[in-house]
Amino acid sequence: MSAQATSIASLALGRVPGGFERLTSRLIRSVLHPVSPYSAAAFRIVFGLLGLVAVVRFALNGWISQLYLEPVHHFSYYGFSWVQAWPAWGMYLHFALLGLACLGVMLGYRYRLSITAFFLLFTYVELIDRTTYLNHYYLVSLLSFIMIFLPLNRVASLDALGSPKAHDSPVIPRGILWLLMAQVGLVYVFGGLAKLNPDWLFHAQPLRIWLYNAGDVPLIGGLLREEWVAYAMSWGGAVFDLTIVSWLLWRRTRPWAYGVLVLFHLATALLFPALGMFPWIMMGVTLIFFAPDWPLKLIKRVRQHVNLRQAPVEFRRRPPLNESPDWQITAAIATAAIFLLIQVAVPLRHYAYPGNVRWTEEGYSFAWRMMLTEKTGQVVYRVSSDPDARATLVYPDEYLTPAQVERMSHQPDLILATAHLVRDDLANQGYGRAQVRADAYVSYNGRPAARLIDPTVDLATVQPGIGPRAWILPYPEKRG
Repeated sequence: MSAQATSIASLALGRVPGGFERLTSRLIRSVLHPVSPYSAAAFRIVFGLLGLVAVVRFALNGWISQLYLEPVHHFSYYGFSWVQAWPAWGMYLHFALLGLACLGVMLGYRYRLSITAFFLLFTYVELIDRTTYLNHYYLVSLLSFIMIFLPLNRVASLDALGSPKAHDSPVIPRGILWLLMAQVGLVYVFGGLAKLNPDWLFHAQPLRIWLYNAGDVPLIGGLLREEWVAYAMSWGGAVFDLTIVSWLLWRRTRPWAYGVLVLFHLATALLFPALGMFPWIMMGVTLIFFAPDWPLKLIKRVRQHVNLRQAPVEFRRRPPLNESPDWQITAAIATAAIFLLIQVAVPLRHYAYPGNVRWTEEGYSFAWRMMLTEKTGQVVYRVSSDPDARATLVYPDEYLTPAQVERMSHQPDLILATAHLVRDDLANQGYGRAQVRADAYVSYNGRPAARLIDPTVDLATVQPGIGPRAWILPYPEKRG
């Protein structure tokens, strides 16, 4: 194993002499170190189960129709305008296939096919409309993409039962668990870093607003409306996000840290129902931080507790078979490293844009900026044939559902996209080229409403893109 790791390091780095090569070889040996596959299998089972619950929840609440069938228009992501909602029968079939894919992942049946189908079906749904974006949907897409390339069906799966090696003691490289830990851990780390802003720390916003609105919760409702509670929860939430990964990584504190994590997410699920599946997803996926053989130890304890005499399954360490050439292992490690670097870079991209990201929302999405902003907005468009002509007022609800209007009214890119809807609709009706300007007023984190969009800019001529948007006005005060 040591010789193989050294050769891999030499292949990757060109035999750099000295301590750097030894350090790299040691790192690669750690990545390839064989461990029990049962934690990875538990991750797969929990992931599939949570996905199945989410699909059933979507169907029972009527969200398939509400979010994808009722809207006449959908907001596509930049570069993904080809992703469109299916007709009614197609959307219901899509979700049915997604549910089957979840079941296949959970049971480990044709795992590669099931997880690939899950990733494609789930991500397609999320790309249909930007107004449905949620951080945990993005996390699910990322995790399912990673899982396509990981052997999470070595044990506790129907695939393993049908394998000629079903009675062996399989292993997986420890790096597989590390990769999953890293992706999950980044959510907390960047979530905590994003909370280090004046609104969160020094004004307890937006928690003061949300906790006051949750004041009708039985028993503790009155307490939630106390100002000091909002400050305590703001600081506690920041400390939790910034430190929980380190506590989970340390074996001595891991059980206690996970207990705190469960209590934290149960509390957020109770107080903020709009979070949906997020608390449950995080309680499930963070189990990956426990020892690789924790499911076996849990089964053993349960059997001892109920006085069952059956011998528990034991994990027998053995060196993994060196089935892959050195270059393939090197490529896999390099690809995983590049993937994680991208996951670090994407949440930091907002520094490339001017202004307050919580106001402009440039670089806000895909960055784990969770529970940071409470925004409300109102938008009306002034449409005319030229700047001097009398303008006609057009309201977003003439084109969008109430849920879409609520989401677009404070997001500049969606305000722009709606302006293009108005422009294209008028052109299709034979009115020619129309100039579309927006009167958009937005309030965030309890501040007075202010103009978000430059009212002199003809949004009909502005093209979407990833560059800075000069037509977004700064908030007219310095706080936050």
